[in-house]
Amino acid sequence: MRIFLMIFQVIASLILIASILMQSGKSAGLSGSIGGGAEQLFGKKKGRGYEALLSKITTVGAIIFIVCSLLLVTIE
Repeated sequence: MRIFLMIFQVIASLILIASILMQSGKSAGLSGSIGGGAEQLFGKKKGRGYEALLSKITTVGAIIFIVCSLLLVTIE
């Protein structure tokens, strides 16, 4: 059981790392501060579905990682 949880935790951590790295930042540096007003004014609908999906994957990955960590601590 412990080995299964450890493998599951490694998989969850890899999913969590990949989903965080694939997300775009909230501001794109200096260009985000200059052109950011246009995105807020006109909206950014092109990446909304993709960003929402990555956000959900990140949330689920974090929850699975935390639960696996707590279960591994209690088993030991």
